[in-house]
Amino acid sequence: MIQPGRFITFEGGEGVGKSTNIQFCAEWLRSHGVEVLVTREPGGTPVAETIRNQLLKAHHSEPVDPMAELLLVFAARAQHINTLIKPALIAGKWVVCDRFTDSTVAYQGFGRGLPQAWIEELKLLVQRGLEPDCTFLLDAPLGIGMARARGRAISNGDVIDRFEQEQQEFFERVQQGFHWLAQHNWRMR
Repeated sequence: MIQPGRFITFEGGEGVGKSTNIQFCAEWLRSHGVEVLVTREPGGTPVAETIRNQLLKAHHSEPVDPMAELLLVFAARAQHINTLIKPALIAGKWVVCDRFTDSTVAYQGFGRGLPQAWIEELKLLVQRGLEPDCTFLLDAPLGIGMARARGRAISNGDVIDRFEQEQQEFFERVQQGFHWLAQHNWRMR
C-alpha cells in the first residue's frame, strides 16, 4: 500500500527565513529517506509562475485592485494544487511549500482589508478540502525582515516586488494576521 504524502507549509512575512528553513527541512527529510517536492506560492507550475510574475514582479502603471489580486492568487493556487501538489501527495511524496492560504488570509485579508468570508469561499472552491498537515510560522521584527527581503532582491539583481514596496502599516496588519492565525489554528507551530 502506498503511504500518502504529507503537506507542510512555511508561512511568515517578508525576510523571516522561510527559504533557509525550507531548504533545511527538505534536506533533513531526504536524509531520512523521504521523497520531497519543494514548491512555492504563488507559483510552482509554469502557468502559476506566469501569474506570480504578473502579480509580484511586473510593475503596472495602474494599481492592481485588491479583489483582482485575490482572484489571481487563487487562480495560481488552483493550477498549483491540481497539476503539482495533489499528484505529488497521491504518489506518496511530501510537499514542502513556501506559503499557502494562510498567506492569503494575512496579506489579502488583514493587509488589504478584504473580507475573510470571501477568502473562505474561494478556499472551499479551489482547495476542496486540501489543507496542510503542518504549518511552520516564522516571525521576525518587521524592520529586520524587510531589510533582509530588500537586500536579497538587490543582491540578486531583482526589482523589489509589489509587496516589498508596501508601507510599514501594511506589514503590521499582515503580521497581525499571521499572529491571529497562529492563535486560531491547531496546525501552526
